[in-house]
Amino acid sequence: MDPELIAVVAVILAAMAFDYTNGFHDAANAIATSVSTRALTPRVALAMAAVGNFIGAHLGTEVAKTVGDGLVDLPIGIPSLGIVFAGVLGAITWNLITWYFGLPSSSSHALFGGLVGATLFATVGEVQWDNIINKVLIPMVVSPVVGLILGFIFMVAIMWTFRRGHPGRLNRGFRWAQTVSAAGMSIGHGMQDAAKTMGIVVLALYTGGFQSDSTHIPEWVYWTSAGVLAAGTYAGGWRIIRTLGRKIIDLGPSEGFAAETVASSVLYFNALVLHAPISTTHTITSAIMGVGATKRLSAVRWNVAGNIVIAWITTFPAAAFFACVFYFVVRPLFAA
Repeated sequence: MDPELIAVVAVILAAMAFDYTNGFHDAANAIATSVSTRALTPRVALAMAAVGNFIGAHLGTEVAKTVGDGLVDLPIGIPSLGIVFAGVLGAITWNLITWYFGLPSSSSHALFGGLVGATLFATVGEVQWDNIINKVLIPMVVSPVVGLILGFIFMVAIMWTFRRGHPGRLNRGFRWAQTVSAAGMSIGHGMQDAAKTMGIVVLALYTGGFQSDSTHIPEWVYWTSAGVLAAGTYAGGWRIIRTLGRKIIDLGPSEGFAAETVASSVLYFNALVLHAPISTTHTITSAIMGVGATKRLSAVRWNVAGNIVIAWITTFPAAAFFACVFYFVVRPLFAA
């Protein structure tokens, strides 16, 4: 069998493994608030999130192009495939570590960190630092701040608008509304996270010499990436779901609706307007914090939030470190 084909298949299989871990690691992004407020049962919420991820994947073309062509510049050849392979393995490793400890870290930044780490220590390839700064690092800082502020503002608006409403009726109404907001969140998650895996597959096809266009996404890549992400989502990441749904703050239906609505709006804006691959984890978590702060600042368990922020900060360099280790291990297997 052609060595280039074997190498490309190996990278695609690794990308699908990452896609699956991304699904169960980030399932909490779409459903934790709905489950914690009992708006949806866990399995119904997971099924809806899986379908939403599948739909959203077909709307994330521009994000996929950014990942596949805008972060690292790799020449065509087997050594470049070794870089991508090691980068994906680094991201998978960090995903599994943070999942084990129930920390909602960013699968996206793990993937980006892995690619950058493997490229930095390779003899071929170049990191596109301008794009890393503008499309990864700046959104990494800005999107949580935006989610926090908008979550606070939107929740205050809801509290003022329904200040004379009957609590029981309002809770029932917002539980129904959460079905819509959770669906919107899951589609936004698919637009962002399935697209990142699609970008990796396209990068593998291009560097392996199996397509001449570094941004074209074959139809089978959409279906495969979306299907694997949906399967991983349905498997569920219960450790992280518990962290987001209960450990940061005890959410009611109105708070859950506000957090999901704000987070999904930020995801859509970045995917469709800015074409920026932002973290769904950072966005929903910060929105939950902002919503929770409307009760009182002490209502947010800031010690848990602090652990999450530490995981955010360490994700990029930690994944880069693991990718470097994997690169030195697999480099002989991807020699030209």
